[in-house]
Amino acid sequence: MTWWQIAVVIIVVLVVVLAVYDLLQKRHAILRNFPIIGHFRYLLERVGPELRQYIVTDNDEELPFSRDHRRWVYASAKGENAYFGFGTDNAMSEAGYPFFHHSAFPIEGDADEPIPSLKVLGEWRGRAEAFRPASIVNISAMSFGSLSSAAIEALNRGAALAGCIHNTGEGGISEHHCHGGDLMFQIGTGYFGARDTEGRFSIDSMLASMEGTPTRAVELKLSQGAKPGLGGLLPGPKVTAEIAEARGVPVGIAVRSPARHREFDDVAGLVAFVERIADAAGVPVGIKSAVGDPHFWTELADEMQRTGLGPDFITIDGGEGGTGAAPLLFADHVALPFREGFALARQAFTDAGIAERVTFIGAGKLGFPAPAALALADGVDLINVGREAMLAVGCIQAQKCHTGHCPTGVATQNARLVRGLDPTDKAARTAGYIDALRHDLRLLAHAMGHDHPGRITQDQITLR
Repeated sequence: MTWWQIAVVIIVVLVVVLAVYDLLQKRHAILRNFPIIGHFRYLLERVGPELRQYIVTDNDEELPFSRDHRRWVYASAKGENAYFGFGTDNAMSEAGYPFFHHSAFPIEGDADEPIPSLKVLGEWRGRAEAFRPASIVNISAMSFGSLSSAAIEALNRGAALAGCIHNTGEGGISEHHCHGGDLMFQIGTGYFGARDTEGRFSIDSMLASMEGTPTRAVELKLSQGAKPGLGGLLPGPKVTAEIAEARGVPVGIAVRSPARHREFDDVAGLVAFVERIADAAGVPVGIKSAVGDPHFWTELADEMQRTGLGPDFITIDGGEGGTGAAPLLFADHVALPFREGFALARQAFTDAGIAERVTFIGAGKLGFPAPAALALADGVDLINVGREAMLAVGCIQAQKCHTGHCPTGVATQNARLVRGLDPTDKAARTAGYIDALRHDLRLLAHAMGHDHPGRITQDQITLR
């Protein structure tokens, strides 16, 4: 053999060895799903800052999450150095830019201590299984169907490691939700996991779904930030045997979530339905909604004040919240952004004198220290993280959630792509990200003179 033939053989052998390694390793879903060529993604990521400095975009330009945001999540999830060098590159003169007032006498303390909720969930109504959430940061609603089995398992295992709550999303409780993490069972307009053969709500079906699972609360979904006022459709080809079992629907048949609930048609009916679920399950029951019509919140608060009944918690989702797919009009223009929407909704309960009875949960791009701290100062008690948790389990913001071709196996049911996501490894990353967010919130609270980030007040923040 000539020297060049020997060189070709060596190169081929090295490529084959690298391909086999990529297929067998479990830390990087991209490499498992796209051996060899997947390395180019990491190469481009490594030289990205240098390329963008001269050619493309800066660190804060990309949406919905900037490079700085993604880098912070990735580094935190992996337990790597999440510090940034050479000062901020943010435009600090932009309107709305927050500045937190540090104290002249900051608190000395362990920033890695747990951060439990300051409120007991279900206390005001005396629910049989009222409890104090162990973490103010929890995993938001993302259903099995919108996310893959491996992603759901990773999130649940991560929730167990981080000691937080995992919201099931409206797709029912599957076996992939049952790996040690506490659950919040979300029931949407399709009543998946809580429906009879006619698609109507069924208490018996709900209790059967909850039996044997660590379900700590039930959340009744009215709407979500990315597509409020709309239903949803899961196409027949996506309704696998596993998804059908979790949702209580036939295999291979398209299932639709209506735009509204059929069990009630006014505020009094909503309150009665919440009490009906709570009486049967014994756990705290709340609602989730984006904010549109302001009169709904005033009427709800007044009804709860008058009757002493109603939701134990209220999750407010901002219009900047995410979903697998939504009409552009609704994603861009329907539902108020989180800060405006939450302020409107909470004010209704303050005016009714019952704001302290209810636990408020915030969602919608709050999974970073600054927006989370702002939300806590505005009156949020708990933070839900969704897409940020997806980033922790490997999402690269390819924005192919609606196509079924998510390259990292997070938002797809394609078995070949799902194979690339190792739940055990990604569970550790999920927990690492949640721990890092809590660490930074505790660190900020200490710098501002508080022992808990929930005690930060609005007058300690300046908005440009």
